[in-house]
Amino acid sequence: MNIVCLDLEGVLVPEIWIAFSEASGIPELKRTTRDEPDYDKLMRWRIGILKEHGLGLKEIQDTIAKIDPLPGAKEFLDELRSITQVIIISDTFTQFATPLMEKLGWPTIFCNSLEVADSGEITGFKMRIENSKLTTVKALQSIGYDTIASGDSYNDLAMIQASKAGFLFRSTDKIKADYPELPAFEEYKDLLEAIKKEL
Repeated sequence: MNIVCLDLEGVLVPEIWIAFSEASGIPELKRTTRDEPDYDKLMRWRIGILKEHGLGLKEIQDTIAKIDPLPGAKEFLDELRSITQVIIISDTFTQFATPLMEKLGWPTIFCNSLEVADSGEITGFKMRIENSKLTTVKALQSIGYDTIASGDSYNDLAMIQASKAGFLFRSTDKIKADYPELPAFEEYKDLLEAIKKEL
């Protein structure tokens, strides 16, 4: 029994924070898990910047409404889901992911949630579980699944390394250089072929 675990941002959709950084004109918000491995630290820093600029959930959701999946992502996902089970495991938040899931044909996603004040200010965040990607992969393995994982960032490495097979997808040169043992792909067709060989 196989199950494929995919990261969301950078793999299926553009990086939400980068899109919001561009829309809001705040260059510091371009920082992602490709740059900062400590997600908790990264999110607290982001929330501080939003507060400083008086920006909240609505402004981010307005940007997300204009984001489309990466070219070919939905077709890749549709084909993959026709041959095996797929779960998206992301460190993003339900409030960000829902409109994107609609555009991807409602795949299953495990993610986190934001704490939002009545004013719309993002005051905090609630992680579903610690080390969510690795913990989820281990939980799936404990109920009889072999996992195949793919992602692009530091926070994907643990689930990729813990899986029966794991692949980097459109990752950074630094991550690819630091983890030369992990096969790295740039095109969906190549990732799909690599996954199919493991099924």
